[in-house]
Formats: sequence, structure tokens, C-alpha cells
Amino acid sequence: MRISQVSDHVGALVEDVDITQLTDSETSVLVDAWGEHGALFFRGQTVDEQQHIEFAERFSSIDINKFFTPVEGHPQIAQVLKEPDHTVNVGGGWHTDHSYDQVPAKGSILVARDLPPTGGDTRFLSVGAAYDALSDGLKTTLAGLHAHHSSEHVFGAKAGYDEDDDRFGNPEGIGGSVHPVVVRHPHTGRKLLYVNAAFTTHFLGWTPQESAPLLSFLYQHMASGPFSYQFEWEPGSVAMWDNRSTWHWALNDYQGHRRLMHRITLAGEELGGIS
Repeated sequence: MRISQVSDHVGALVEDVDITQLTDSETSVLVDAWGEHGALFFRGQTVDEQQHIEFAERFSSIDINKFFTPVEGHPQIAQVLKEPDHTVNVGGGWHTDHSYDQVPAKGSILVARDLPPTGGDTRFLSVGAAYDALSDGLKTTLAGLHAHHSSEHVFGAKAGYDEDDDRFGNPEGIGGSVHPVVVRHPHTGRKLLYVNAAFTTHFLGWTPQESAPLLSFLYQHMASGPFSYQFEWEPGSVAMWDNRSTWHWALNDYQGHRRLMHRITLAGEELGGIS
């Protein structure tokens, strides 16, 4: 098994391995590499639904998504689907999965099932590198802050999807959670900037209007810096990313074509701050 870094700040390509035949020692190496690089990419894999589940369970228990339509017979796997007539894709902007949960997801594992002829890449970004690049003064300010995260405006009744868009199940228990703005990675101890434009609504004790300028600055800093990498999907591609240490963005540049991915979300642990 060979692991090679694909960019300065995020992502590594894992080669010469069959993820359906992993040994315990290989799994241990992948755990360390995942913590170091934030996202791991595999090519040329042949993975059915049960093997996808077994691979995921090597890293954590599975957090079943309550919003996405599951794969028939495999409720642990969510369909991430855009049909040719859909104009809006899933995940079409920088975000991290499940930050709205009280116990955020550890990571996600995505398997390519049906790809458009061109386009449909996914971008990944290191929130640890983005934090490191901030000034000491701003780091001090952020260290004492907590932020509120919510899924209601994304998956709730007023989310803006067409009435005949049946890609999402009936959401129950939509609510919110509060997390430190700067957290430590549970495995590596690295400081991470834990806010995202999709689900973070405001700083705790601040109004949304008061929060907006600083949040906008942080999002711009993260998105415009040299912290990202764009992964090009191919048949047989698998990607796994850490939802604490990365953002991701599914590009919506393949109108008129179908794209189907199978996603498993891995359960995580509560995130601790640094102050």
C-alpha cells in the first residue's frame, strides 16, 4: 500500500490496496494517514454495498442520515443523487457534514456509482491549515467563542427544494447544536476552525447580524486561501474525508446528466475547545 500527498494542505492518494481485503495493520496505517491528510482517495476499487458497510465499520460505527433517501436494503447508505432534470445538487457549496448534530460525524465515505461524462468533481479544504494562517490576535478572539449550527434552513420545510424533489426523506427532529469555534482534533490534537457557511448560523451570545461580518471574513479566508484540492471522480473511485478537519464542495457543472454516489457517514464524538 502506497500513500502519497496530493496537495500541500489536504488529501492523499492511496494505491496498491483493495479496500475489501484490508488487514488490521493496513487499517491502522489508514487511520493515521486520514488524521494527517484529512481526506484519502482510492482508485480502481470494486465495492458492493455490503463491502462499503464493512469498510466503513473498520473506522467507526455508522451514523444513519435521517434526511437522505437510503439505498434499498441498506439503510446505512445514503443516496447522493442528481438526476438530469434536477438543477440543484446536494452539497453544492463549501460545508462539513453533520455539524448541526450535538455529536458531529467523524467522517464520510463516498463511493462513485453513476458519473456524468465530465464534471462533478469534489473539492476539499483543510480547516486546520486555514486556522494556522490566521493572525495571533484573531486566534485569541476565536478561542473563547462558540457557534450555533442548524440544519433547518437546509433540510427543513422552507429549504427551497422543489415540491416534487423526492431525494430527501421526511426530516424529523430538526434542531441545532453548539460547538466551540476552534476545536482540537480528537485523534491528532490539531487546532481546527469549526464553522461552515452551510450550517453555522451565529456565534453564541451574538445576534446573526452581529455574527455575519466575522463569519463572512472567516469563510472568505478559508475559501480563497491555498488550502484546497479538487478531486476528479472516475469509475471505481472512493473518497473518505474527516468532517472535523475538512470542508468539501460537490461541483454542480454537469447539467443534463445523472450523478449517483453512495455515502456512509461515520459516528464521531463530542468536540472539545481549546480554551
